[in-house]
Amino acid sequence: MNWNILYTAGARRDLRNIYEYIAYDLLVPDKAEEQTRGIMREIRALEAMPMRYLLYDEEPWYSARLRFFVVDRYLVFYMPNESKNTVNIVRIMYGGRDIRRQLSEAAVEY
Repeated sequence: MNWNILYTAGARRDLRNIYEYIAYDLLVPDKAEEQTRGIMREIRALEAMPMRYLLYDEEPWYSARLRFFVVDRYLVFYMPNESKNTVNIVRIMYGGRDIRRQLSEAAVEY
């Protein structure tokens, strides 16, 4: 059974920001495309088995059942919804950022 992948506005914005930073700030457009495609490929893999990754271990996200996984230096945060057979991609962020702050800003979106 395949799950449907849905991106929040914040996750779509994150992906676009990752691309733009690598392509326009670092001036490596080929790497920008490679990186964003790689992230999206790993996200698509959630269609088959979304529960395989760990719950984020800080509250209130742990209780909300927020999960995450790593793609290179980026963290992908998502929430499976078993009753709707969907996976909501909440945020995609660089691992060196203030994760707690970034997730707090996204709270209204998931």
